[in-house]
Amino acid sequence: MDNYVYLLGNKIYLNLTNRCSNGCTFCIRNGRQGMNGSPLWIKNEPSAEDVIAQLPLNLSDYDNEVVFCGFGEPTYNLSALEETAEFLHCSDKKTRINTNGQANLIHGRDVTDVVVDSCDVINVSLNQCSAKKYDEVCRSVYGEKAFDALLEFASLCKAKGGNVVFSVVDVIGGEDVQKCRRIAEDMGIPLRVRVKE
Repeated sequence: MDNYVYLLGNKIYLNLTNRCSNGCTFCIRNGRQGMNGSPLWIKNEPSAEDVIAQLPLNLSDYDNEVVFCGFGEPTYNLSALEETAEFLHCSDKKTRINTNGQANLIHGRDVTDVVVDSCDVINVSLNQCSAKKYDEVCRSVYGEKAFDALLEFASLCKAKGGNVVFSVVDVIGGEDVQKCRRIAEDMGIPLRVRVKE
C-alpha cells in the first residue's frame, strides 16, 4: 500500500508525490526507501480523500502542525494539498509546507494564492546563495532560472501575508550559509540552517 501519511515522533507528515523538479545532491531520498520504517516511494499520487483516509483517527493526540513533506515536491499535487489543508484547518490543525519554491514554474502560472491559503508556514528551501551554485547542488530541471523563481515565489507569498521561512542545509559550507543569510535578511525572511541527517 502507498504511504501518504507517516509519523515522526508525534508529528504527522504528508507524502503527496514522488515527482520533484530538483535532483539535490544531499536529498534524503537518495539511497533510501522511506522514513522511520514507512516506505515513501508511491505508485499512485493520492487525492485529498486518499490522504485523509490515512490520517490518524485521534488527530488531537498529535502535534498541532501537520507538514507537507514527503519524497517529492508537494506542490506538484496541488489539488490534494489544497483540499487536505482545508480538512486539517477545519480540524484545528496548522499546516506547513517544505517546498523548493518552484511551484510557479511547475504549473506555468502563479499559484502562490493557493499555497498561502493552504499553508500556515511556507518553508522554502533556499539551499544556495547564487543561481550557479544552486544549479550545481540542486540540479533543477529548470536550470539556473530556478533560483530566481524560488526567490520570487517566496517574495510573492510574503507579500500575500504568508508566513515564509527560508532553509539551507549546512553541507554548503559556512561561507555560503552566511551569503544565504544576507539574502534572507535583505528579503525580510527568517533563515533556518538545517544539519544534514
